[in-house]
Amino acid sequence: MAFKLDKIDNKKADKSFSDTVNELLKKEIVLFGGGFGNKKKQRFYLELSVLLNAGITIKEALSLITESQKKEKDKLLIKGVEKEVINGKPFSEALYNTKQFSEYEYFSLKIGEETGTTARISKELGEFYERKNEQKRVVVSALTYPSIVLSTAILVIIFMLSYVVPMFEDIFKQNNMELPFLTKIIVELSAIVKSSGPALLLFSVIIFFAVKYFSKKYAFKKFLHEFLLKVPVAGSFISKVNLAQFTQAVALLTASKVPLLNSIQMVHKMTGFVPLKEALNQVERKILKGESLSESLKGSKLFDNRIISLVKVAEETNQTEYIFSQLNQQYSDEVLQQSKLLSTVLEPIIIVIVGLIVAVLLVAMYLPMFQISSAIG
Repeated sequence: MAFKLDKIDNKKADKSFSDTVNELLKKEIVLFGGGFGNKKKQRFYLELSVLLNAGITIKEALSLITESQKKEKDKLLIKGVEKEVINGKPFSEALYNTKQFSEYEYFSLKIGEETGTTARISKELGEFYERKNEQKRVVVSALTYPSIVLSTAILVIIFMLSYVVPMFEDIFKQNNMELPFLTKIIVELSAIVKSSGPALLLFSVIIFFAVKYFSKKYAFKKFLHEFLLKVPVAGSFISKVNLAQFTQAVALLTASKVPLLNSIQMVHKMTGFVPLKEALNQVERKILKGESLSESLKGSKLFDNRIISLVKVAEETNQTEYIFSQLNQQYSDEVLQQSKLLSTVLEPIIIVIVGLIVAVLLVAMYLPMFQISSAIG
């Protein structure tokens, strides 16, 4: 039977773990942001697992990790955890009280303390954040160069329309030249850019802040995420990134002996991707009605036949942790491959498009010159 988790109550630190597990899922899980980010958590958990496996106590491990921190605020944070542990608080609770660690981590570590597997859970949490950081690097790497090229191209085009085209326009006016149709279009476009430049800049700023404001609204996020899923190539890539994170989270939670229903509930709370959030909400309702996980996953287009088939195998063989770990590895590998493909495809496309635009601008400006040369000749 599944159980629900409870949030920590500092005033009732002596209450049993079975009493605290009823409300934990009610609070939002925060895996991103905060002063102690994912990269720091990766190093922290991996160092902690090594030290615990070496046979030293949690207090000594925290003391050594404190000394290895470079930033003073990080030293103070871990030192505070160490003091609470010395004063008798469980490590998981002391860590959670800093407000820099999620309930996801708290519950995993609490299970580790109850079962004597804190070192293993710490290693798995370190690997969890290591994989998450790697996925983030892959996405950033895939989009950084195309974004730089596109931004530079836009600036070049704006510069040409604002300064280069007007220079040619003055020459045309001085010679009373009859301009070709293409040149007229470019000259008019240049005039619009020059006269409406401030207005366009203001409009861009308004759009930027409007998107930033509405990005926090559920309806806007839902529309944006569903639209992105329909974009060729990019949609498949985004889907696999989120499936990789989903399978990784479930694998870690099931390894921590969290019931499957509670694992789904926790991942539902921690994800910010609306299609996955709504899909997991439907899965949770179906499981509560008595359906198996594999049957529950069939109702969403986000989950492909591969994950449904392997989850069914996991249910039949009781190998949930292993199957989800393998799924995570597969999706992560596909994310890496598609990121390289995305970067490889986007770069030449952007360069070709920019080259065509610049070529059109230059042809439009030099076409009247060719006509003059022909007339003179």
